Amino acid sequence: MKTREQRKGEHLHYALTLGDSKQSAGFEDVQFLHDCLSQVNPDRVDLTTRVAGIKLESPLFIDAITGGADAVTTINKQLARVAARTGIAMAVGSQYGAVRDRSSQKSFAVVRKENPDGVIFANVSALATPAEVEQAVAMLNAAAVEIHLNVAQELFMPEGDHDFAALWTNLQRLREQVTVPIIVKETGCGMAAAQIQQLQAAGFNCLNVAGAGGTSFAAIETARSGDVRRRRFANWGIPTVWSLLEARRVVATGTSILASGGIRDGWQAAKALALGAAAVGMAGNILALLEPPEGLAAGSSNEINAVERTITTVEEMLADLKDIMVLTGAATIKDLQQVRLIFTGRTLAYLQNRSLEHA
Repeated sequence: MKTREQRKGEHLHYALTLGDSKQSAGFEDVQFLHDCLSQVNPDRVDLTTRVAGIKLESPLFIDAITGGADAVTTINKQLARVAARTGIAMAVGSQYGAVRDRSSQKSFAVVRKENPDGVIFANVSALATPAEVEQAVAMLNAAAVEIHLNVAQELFMPEGDHDFAALWTNLQRLREQVTVPIIVKETGCGMAAAQIQQLQAAGFNCLNVAGAGGTSFAAIETARSGDVRRRRFANWGIPTVWSLLEARRVVATGTSILASGGIRDGWQAAKALALGAAAVGMAGNILALLEPPEGLAAGSSNEINAVERTITTVEEMLADLKDIMVLTGAATIKDLQQVRLIFTGRTLAYLQNRSLEHA
């Protein structure tokens, strides 16, 4: 059995070498309609948004990437610096190991050290105890906690926990006992309307649909295990765009929908927001910018350049988003959620099959 340190290292290696899933996130099927009478001046565009009652200065955030191993401390330090410089929120990778055996806590503590005033989300498994969730939150002085759903990853992981029967009961227990806002997050397989309704009915009001089209943990785990049969599951999941449309069909008043999964530029972020997301998470593209093939020595020019180019990328995404909002007549994120969209290709066929309204 491999150690957690080895496993985390392999996850990073395969996330970088495999790249995005061959399953498209679906953004190529979504087009904006130009507003030739836009009355929105660029200086009037307001990017603030709210997630689980928390005000964010930007709708972009760094989604869960890594942690729980000493070797990834440098990456988390860099991520925290990018978040601090750009003013975006950040979710850490799974803290499950850190709260269970107190290993590698410094890989998470560095995030708050580097970003003392930023909005940070903790992250633990849906099988964690309420006490473990509170520990994870306290470790970071986190504003909220992501509770991740990763059935596909656990199923295909050689070291995976297959006690899925306990998942729903434990989620409800967390909802009753955890004292900070909970973000229920998928991990690259998306959410369907039925499960979104089930979560809302149980009192969860912040959901990250985290669809297929970005990093695939099914692909990563089958690559790690060498299981040839299971490689056919590498592209399993509901594309991010379809997941957002599933959510739009059933979302209740007061529920925040977040999007992640294959969102790689400001255009895709804008489309996700227009499809109803309150905020948009990025992971794979950020990791690729920070982790060049030659590696990074702490304090080296390579490390500094990696952070700077990542900051530039985030700033360009925000600039693209603002331009799109002007061109669609949207002064706020709520306005952008109301703009008309055109659907083509596989997504149009999906909508027709699902009999969903689209406008």
